[in-house]
Amino acid sequence: QWQLVESGGGLVQPGGSLRLSCAASGFTLDYYAIGWFRQAPGKEREGVACISSSDDSTDYADSVKGRFTISRDNAKNTVYLQMNSLKPEDTAVYYCAARSSWDPVVISTTEYEYDYWGQGTQVTVSS
Repeated sequence: QWQLVESGGGLVQPGGSLRLSCAASGFTLDYYAIGWFRQAPGKEREGVACISSSDDSTDYADSVKGRFTISRDNAKNTVYLQMNSLKPEDTAVYYCAARSSWDPVVISTTEYEYDYWGQGTQVTVSS
């Protein structure tokens, strides 16, 4: 069964850090571009980070540049989102998505261009 599973969410104080994981089962993740999206209550889903399959190039939303880092570990078939200096406005459900394409992905690549989605993991930044 093809599946993406996010993990690593939780409750963290402002200024703290979390590392989210997106693990693939049933397919090889290194053949896919990966995007991280988030959705807060009452807001539309937005892209926050992405990594391409062909050259591992990355792109980030302006709101997270300098704070978030996306990376992949092909040996573990997992993509990570390291989140530092977290702010209350980062509170959301975070989703990873995979796109079967060698074309570069950027933040402007829409959610509709991704093929597979995880179930999401909650990140709450509060003190």
